[in-house]
Amino acid sequence: MTESAPPADLIKNAKALPADTTTVDVDALSELSRKLRIDILDMIFTAQSGHPGTSLSCIDLLVCLFGELMQHDAKRPDWADRDRFVLSKGHGAPALYAILMHHGYIGWEEKPTLRQVNSNLQGHPASKYVDGVDISTGSLGQGLSAAVGMALGLRLNNSPAHVYCLIGDGESQEGQIWEAALSAPAHKLTNLTALCDRNSLQIDGNTEAIKPLGDIGAKFEAFGWNVLRIDGHDFRQIIAAGHRAKAWSQETDKPTMIVCQCTKGKGVSFMENEAGWHGKAPNAEQYEAALADLQPDVYYQRLKEAN
Repeated sequence: MTESAPPADLIKNAKALPADTTTVDVDALSELSRKLRIDILDMIFTAQSGHPGTSLSCIDLLVCLFGELMQHDAKRPDWADRDRFVLSKGHGAPALYAILMHHGYIGWEEKPTLRQVNSNLQGHPASKYVDGVDISTGSLGQGLSAAVGMALGLRLNNSPAHVYCLIGDGESQEGQIWEAALSAPAHKLTNLTALCDRNSLQIDGNTEAIKPLGDIGAKFEAFGWNVLRIDGHDFRQIIAAGHRAKAWSQETDKPTMIVCQCTKGKGVSFMENEAGWHGKAPNAEQYEAALADLQPDVYYQRLKEAN
């Protein structure tokens, strides 16, 4: 069975809220996510290639990580004590590029170049070409292992930096994920927080119909991780869970897994919960319909002016 969607006050009920998130500007975060969803669709539509479903699914998580939880500085992309981020499900690159553009790692002039020949914005993130990308990813299942290695190296260097790794649920059918899941507690990597985008869909359909994952949180807990379950589109829950993970890094000897209940294609009505939008670019009509979902005021004003 899959994890059921958590209640809105799950974090509070779990007594896992170490910081007051009532001051979080949810409206501002929601507006940023909306704009970045448009950027994601712009990139994929222009390229006529890419993965909208997974990018739209995880952008709320990236907004909170890069804007509220991680220590980083676009002016110092090689800062030794910066927090690291690993996008293990590398096909979600448009979401990562969108948040990196917002924070100044990538110039906006590069936005139309996704997946173009000689572009820095390849179909999967490449650390050689893009500041803010700490490791190239794309071969599913490998990102969590890389994150384990990063966390080990940072600890050996006595660095205060924290490593965040976003994995997919379909990706979690890979055996290497579970080798890494065993290794992290064995090395007591308290400086590692993983997040699972639990949208229950992969390229061929529902994850539970293809290779059932069951209760991912329970599995990681059995492997020795601290585990939280949250709504992956609730900004207060995401931020609270991030704070809880950092607090646990001081209070326990375990890494933390945050299972994030998400919606594939979030924000675009006809893409939501549709496996067919895993790796398909919208045509012109679909692109316009998506913009109507994401910015209806602008869209309908443009139609009015055109007519």
